[in-house]
Amino acid sequence: MTIYLLSIAVLPVLILAWVVYRQDKYEKEPFSMLLKAFVLGALCIPFAALTEQILSLFTPKMPIVEGIYTGFVVAGGSEEFFKLAMLVLAVWRSHYFNEYFDGIVYACFVALGFACFENISYIFGQNTFLDAMVTGSVRAVLSVPGHFLFGVTMGYYLALAKFASTHRMGYLFLAFFVPMLLHGTFDSLLMIPESMAAGREMVSVMLFCVLVWFDIKMWKWSVRRIHKLQELSEQQDFERKRLFQGFKWDF
Repeated sequence: MTIYLLSIAVLPVLILAWVVYRQDKYEKEPFSMLLKAFVLGALCIPFAALTEQILSLFTPKMPIVEGIYTGFVVAGGSEEFFKLAMLVLAVWRSHYFNEYFDGIVYACFVALGFACFENISYIFGQNTFLDAMVTGSVRAVLSVPGHFLFGVTMGYYLALAKFASTHRMGYLFLAFFVPMLLHGTFDSLLMIPESMAAGREMVSVMLFCVLVWFDIKMWKWSVRRIHKLQELSEQQDFERKRLFQGFKWDF
């Protein structure tokens, strides 16, 4: 039973990690660096949890506003901040971060490390096996892919910051701000009904439909960002090969 629940928690993470690893076409990242990013992502959890507890003390006790505050500030703001902090700590100065698409790879591994251990805590924190199965199934479809998509966006802007000649700080800010907005919107659509005293069933159904639409949009945006950085990485790979061939010819 424990193995089954653990597989529900971990398998979606491993699948998405394999997917983004396969998309890295030109120079695969070493396993040690990927593991480092994954572990640092998991280490975000206690810092984010403590920050969320502090921020929760200031939650406004008003319907709808409470859900928006919890989604954007408590969850989205704190979690994406510490993910970015760990991501910068893990790879910003590394010589392995030498092409655009590396930003997405490392950011996704940080995000999936966070999602993996968050998943385990939620699933094994349930009172019954049935509740754990339901929680794990829902999170496999929504939460884990959500963290993955936030990671794609964060890595996209981090890569632009890494290789930018100008506006580097602006891209770094976007590496936090845009995933925070996506995360906050995602969580708010789920949390707004919880903050309502009446009529939550109808609102929940309506917002869930909006969430499905929003999730599809995020996938489309993420695929475009992946293709964009793959193109930029292809250009970098071409330039490296051209310079290397020229170096050998001159020698």
